[in-house]
Amino acid sequence: MSTKTAIVVGGGQSLGEALCHRLAEDYYNIVVVDIDKAKADQVAAEVADNYEIKTTAFKCDATKEDEVEDLITHTKENFASIDLLVYNAGIAVSQKITNFELPDWDKTVGVNLKGYFLCAREVSKVMIEQGYGNIIQINSKSGKVGSKHNSAYSASKFGGVGLTQSLALDLAEHNIRVNSIMPGNLLDSPMFQSLIPQYAKKLNINEDEVIDVYKEKVPLKRGCTYDDIANAVIFYASDKASYMTGQSINVTGGQVMH
Repeated sequence: MSTKTAIVVGGGQSLGEALCHRLAEDYYNIVVVDIDKAKADQVAAEVADNYEIKTTAFKCDATKEDEVEDLITHTKENFASIDLLVYNAGIAVSQKITNFELPDWDKTVGVNLKGYFLCAREVSKVMIEQGYGNIIQINSKSGKVGSKHNSAYSASKFGGVGLTQSLALDLAEHNIRVNSIMPGNLLDSPMFQSLIPQYAKKLNINEDEVIDVYKEKVPLKRGCTYDDIANAVIFYASDKASYMTGQSINVTGGQVMH
């Protein structure tokens, strides 16, 4: 049985699900966290069936302080340590700024930034006690460059970079590293697919042309994959990255280079 444990927030589907499998492959026990308990249960069961590790599923709205506190308590009660937090929860609403509704802004910033803050704050208390830990935020290339019609998403992701750097400074003395990963467009993901109608309208093109347009923006001429991100997560979490903290590494196929 593994002695390492990872919490994956937003682990119930798509990228989060893929990260749960990849971390289990790397011998982490997995706490699958999602606002949809049924999805978290399914992923936890599938991962447990495929790897020699322990899993548990936990329903949590990362924007709710009491639910995040309960998540960390649950993990402490079920596992010997919390070695890694992967904050993967995220949402996007695409609208021109003149039509952007305040509730959409609040919800986007809440999930993408406030949730990251709450989860990192609570898990850091445990990591400080145990004398080590690793926190990884799944951010976005929109945390490095602005994104048309995505003001709330980009603002929250820029904020995530600042939060990552600040957490890294707060926690370095406790042997806790904090980093962000900045993926390019996950063209096959449910989030990107859901935005295709809005992107087609923004670009004044047909919906079936959107994917090709976004591939063309990338020097390597393809979208980002779950494996591309998982490779970066495994590296950041490993001792090979022991001298890296406060970083926001691009996984964008060359689309963003700073």
